[in-house]
Amino acid sequence: MALSRRGLLAGAVAGLTGCAARRVPVTAAVEPRTRARVAPVDVRRERVIRTIVGLRPYRPSGFRVAVEKLDDTLVIHNYGHGCAGITLSWGTAQLAVGLAAGLPERECAVLGCGVVGLSTARLLQLRGYRVTIYTKDMPPLTTSNVAGGYWSPVTVFDDDRLTPEFRQQFVDASRFAFRWYQSLASALYGVRWLPVYSLSTTGPFRPPREQSPYSEIDPLYPDAKQLREAENPFPVPFVYRRMSMLIEPAIYLNALLGDFELARGRVEVRELASPREVAGLPEKLVFNCTGLGARSLFGDNELTPIRGQLTFLLPQPEVNYMTVGPGDIYMFPRQDGILLGGTHERGEWNTELDAATVERVLNENAAVLSGPSRS
Repeated sequence: MALSRRGLLAGAVAGLTGCAARRVPVTAAVEPRTRARVAPVDVRRERVIRTIVGLRPYRPSGFRVAVEKLDDTLVIHNYGHGCAGITLSWGTAQLAVGLAAGLPERECAVLGCGVVGLSTARLLQLRGYRVTIYTKDMPPLTTSNVAGGYWSPVTVFDDDRLTPEFRQQFVDASRFAFRWYQSLASALYGVRWLPVYSLSTTGPFRPPREQSPYSEIDPLYPDAKQLREAENPFPVPFVYRRMSMLIEPAIYLNALLGDFELARGRVEVRELASPREVAGLPEKLVFNCTGLGARSLFGDNELTPIRGQLTFLLPQPEVNYMTVGPGDIYMFPRQDGILLGGTHERGEWNTELDAATVERVLNENAAVLSGPSRS
């Protein structure tokens, strides 16, 4: 937003006044940065408002963006994002839509109404397609509504399954998604920039190895640095801070669905149980964004769940930062509550709440967040 002339003058006067009061010569060294100020999080059992469980669709070889022919229907798969469905949604949607380039069909179907399905549908609309979404569940009943929303492409593949081809897809999808989300940062979409503090008790942050695709993604995060002891506001010895985005699923998914409907998209609530039913759809170009549902719908037995349990505390508007660690715990401050997490149970299909996990996540987060902050 451009500054007004009055704002510029006021800022200049304030700066000159401050310099005069302190009598600091222009050649003086810059003072060391003081300790970051972070509002403490009130982590108490009586402030818990809900606990939810979700199953993330994980493939050891990574997400699948590929073409399959079913009779006269062309299916373009886009699923299996692990713990990065929201993070990578625009990026893999871009890859999937690109596979349809040059085809004559202008009417298409999207299977699934979670974040990957909605992102794919919106990119198709922006390219002039007429889109119908077929879905078993609508927001807020999708898996995407149980996501944390922190932009970070983590837990997407097993290192020993990484291929050069997938590496390039992963890097391209991450870069595209990171740029696209920046264009959506606003209260309307529930997307905002926040500092994220990575907390560790074992050692300082180490850059990814050159062989890792994260070596190409890590530079995306702006204003990144390892905090010195004098800057560290947390009761752990090592803190790495950088900026990233928080995407609030309840706000974001409703906004995407509204955009889709405003562009005359159609939604049909209908469960498709077999490839034969998919091939029977009137649209002959189909984008499969069914997540974990692709395991039974298309026989992808590589898909496995990663169970995640999230506990929410009453909201605290003054908390304007995120934390990750130590270990598996994390905290994201959302409008619907302070989100506390800390579970990644691979291969676990159980969606029942686990009381012991609630207590562990509360206790471990309280140990590093409940302040008062150091000064």
